[in-house]
Amino acid sequence: MNNMEFVRKLPIPKEIKEQFPLSDDIKAIKEQRDKEIADIFTGKSDRFLLIIGPCSADREDAVLEYVNKLAGVQEKVKDKILIIPRIYTNKPRTTGEGYKGMVHQPDPSKQEDMLAGLIAIREMHQRAVKETGLTCADEMLYPENHRYLNDLLAYVAIGARSVEDQQHRLTASGLSIPVGMKNPTGGDIGVMFNSLIAAQSRHTFLYRGWEVHTKGNPLAHAILRGYVNKHGNSLPNYHYEDLIGVYEMYQQRNLQNPAVIVDCNHANSGKKFDQQPRIAKEVLHSCRYSADIKGMVKGLMIESYLVDGAQKIGEGCYGKSITDPCLGWEKSEKLILELADLL
Repeated sequence: MNNMEFVRKLPIPKEIKEQFPLSDDIKAIKEQRDKEIADIFTGKSDRFLLIIGPCSADREDAVLEYVNKLAGVQEKVKDKILIIPRIYTNKPRTTGEGYKGMVHQPDPSKQEDMLAGLIAIREMHQRAVKETGLTCADEMLYPENHRYLNDLLAYVAIGARSVEDQQHRLTASGLSIPVGMKNPTGGDIGVMFNSLIAAQSRHTFLYRGWEVHTKGNPLAHAILRGYVNKHGNSLPNYHYEDLIGVYEMYQQRNLQNPAVIVDCNHANSGKKFDQQPRIAKEVLHSCRYSADIKGMVKGLMIESYLVDGAQKIGEGCYGKSITDPCLGWEKSEKLILELADLL
């Protein structure tokens, strides 16, 4: 008995791109932003990266309102901070249950529709760039889906549950934008470094039915997101000692552009979203104390939305996360301005 039903063949990325092409203005914005972001990772720029936004992009209107607010703050801090909004359109689920993002459900209250989802995420990312001049970040949960958005994205994250997967590592080696590889949920930093070596190396492999060659991605880097021990307790890895340990591991390996982004939520905060400002400031304190850490830590990742906290699907609070709890807008804006003062 066949246990997999083939519903319909979806358009390939090339077809979706032809249906929803980029304007010359968007192409120019992306080219300029890609250069500015790469300069941070290669050390040509000393600006600080802030990858900030909702845990999951659940509805276009609230996400676009949020990104427009970010654009206003970006103008105030542009000399010190470069903001990359998080528009995460596909979400990993530990047990496979729950909301998997707009690529699955463009409307979280309705049934899954992946064709509508692919169109919705492309249109939303396009609107974000067109309206704000900010290119955005997304998670590469499904490597084969990346090319539906690859001409729009500024940054890609590979999650803690995906970082040990061969297809994610090899696909990352073929991208030309920064790819952040998170430490796995169990916290083994060696696994993260193995993924960095793979992502920065050349490969030949099967991708979307093609034999492909990749040149390696020199902008692949580490994301520290905390971890969960065998007893199920969340433990942080953003402290000074953790950062020095990662710096020393970078020194032992022949990797290009040693870089770390610190994720201030997830297991680093124990999902206590209101602890993110404190964690962010502690990381900056470590940067001030150690020149080695300052040179390595390129930025922070913050989960933030219009309204504090989280809600269940259907509770109807506009701009409040339906996945992990997020920092509300007023606290987020205050944090960005405080970080600029501290840099």
